[in-house]
Amino acid sequence: MTNDQIAIVKKSWRSLQGINTVLMGDVFYSRLFLEEPSLEKMFKISKEVQAKKLIDMLHTIVFKLDKIDVLKEEIKEMADRHLGYGVKPKQYKYVGSALLWTLKISMGNDWKPEVAEAWTSCYNELSEVMMAN
Repeated sequence: MTNDQIAIVKKSWRSLQGINTVLMGDVFYSRLFLEEPSLEKMFKISKEVQAKKLIDMLHTIVFKLDKIDVLKEEIKEMADRHLGYGVKPKQYKYVGSALLWTLKISMGNDWKPEVAEAWTSCYNELSEVMMAN
């Protein structure tokens, strides 16, 4: 990711502060399970709790993007946890697709090509770290 992309991700994320986290999480998980129904069985906690975890994780990631080395270590730890849940590398494409779609829907007219490119770059870079683990 470039510094400009990091700035775009941070700015666009700030625009979503105050959004209903349960609603945003519900949109994400609904899209994810629509694209890959087999993933739903991996989730053992309520959608509300899972949605909060998702948004908290995204907030932490965005906050630490300019400390990428520290962030990558935390992403590796998260990858270890996901392996324990049974996540396979091929499933990250579904997560990325659902995440980008959710952000697009949530941002509405603010989802411009440069925002899409920055978020795609962010997801790709971090998911590569997770899949390499």
